[in-house]
Amino acid sequence: MSTKTKTFDCVEMKNKAQQKLHAEYESRKHEFPSFFAFLEAKTRESPRQREFWAKVAAARDKSGK
Repeated sequence: MSTKTKTFDCVEMKNKAQQKLHAEYESRKHEFPSFFAFLEAKTRESPRQREFWAKVAAARDKSGK
């Protein structure tokens, strides 16, 4: 069985995403009391993330936790 050659580097992709996020935080940090608050706000900005967390909340409600 042969393996496919990766066309991207996962670590490089993660590092670039983190650098972009930190750069945005640095430019907007006056708006937030902490980096965590910034991340929460970024999550609420994303329709995909709002949908994900709504599913998590629904699952928690269903399980009673």
